Amino acid sequence: MPRRLTFIEQQPVFFVATAPLGRDGTVNLSAKGLKGSFAVLDEQRVVYLDFAGSTAEAIAHLRENGRITVMRCAFERSSW
Repeated sequence: MPRRLTFIEQQPVFFVATAPLGRDGTVNLSAKGLKGSFAVLDEQRVVYLDFAGSTAEAIAHLRENGRITVMRCAFERSSW
């Protein structure tokens, strides 16, 4: 695995955002970060475990449009 992907996988905090297609819906943004709950499968795919929070709303959005944004946060100097 490239070093940058390993670095991304090791960061402790990330955010997941979804939104419906319609203008009357709301954006769902959730902080995540339980150790070991995020993994890089390859250069185009990641997975995460969603233990709690607004899971039902995020799943409804994904079923509607298949769109999700994952933002990673680094709290230390980049090693790559």
